[in-house]
Amino acid sequence: MESKQKLGLIGRNISYSFSKKYFEDKFQKLMINNYSYDIFDLHNIDEVEKLFADPKLLGFNVTIPFKEKIIDYLDELSDEAEKIGAVNCVKVENGIKKGYNTDATGFEKTLLLHIKPHHKSAMILGNGGAAKAVKYVLDKMQIPNISVARSSHEFNFKNISEETVRNHQLIIQTTPVGTYPNIDDCLDFPFGGITGLHLIIDLIYNPNYTRFIINASEKGAKTANGFYMLEQQAEKAWEIWSNQKK
Repeated sequence: MESKQKLGLIGRNISYSFSKKYFEDKFQKLMINNYSYDIFDLHNIDEVEKLFADPKLLGFNVTIPFKEKIIDYLDELSDEAEKIGAVNCVKVENGIKKGYNTDATGFEKTLLLHIKPHHKSAMILGNGGAAKAVKYVLDKMQIPNISVARSSHEFNFKNISEETVRNHQLIIQTTPVGTYPNIDDCLDFPFGGITGLHLIIDLIYNPNYTRFIINASEKGAKTANGFYMLEQQAEKAWEIWSNQKK
């Protein structure tokens, strides 16, 4: 038991997380018993120092609100993580703490499943770590995009118009608004601008259908939640930790 390598997830108020069951099922499927996966609920990011002091720690996933704050505690970043400015996967090897961004891989795979040729311009809701990974993928795919955030002067939830929404037929919701247990919460958003040509991706996976997705689908939009992205980024994280392809 003592020889298990430790993996896990750091975040705040993350008891609802999918990751623990996902990885424990994976270990069972692969018939490996030398890894453990735990939830590390941190109040402040500096508590990660205690985690790093554990010689059995192999790595961990990172979720809200630490995807950007964790960078100061790492020795190296992958190219993607450096360009994005956010980390959601950390590996500790030979004492070196390296940050990766597997959200980008997960989001790109999700987008490629659903995108159609008429989805020529995108709107990103939110400006946290997940939004940065989304923007990185959209830029890479040469899809023009705008960001809408509470703190933004140009586009925020107070000034965004139905016309702007109509003109951006790919909308990605990256904020935690509407996540379990606050499933009735929804961004203040001009849903009147959403049409049957829209594709709405909400990165939340619990609940399956957020209030945002329900409101958008009532306008005829095609919708997707964050579950496939979550699976794909978890698989990518496993590749990094185990040094192997699926």
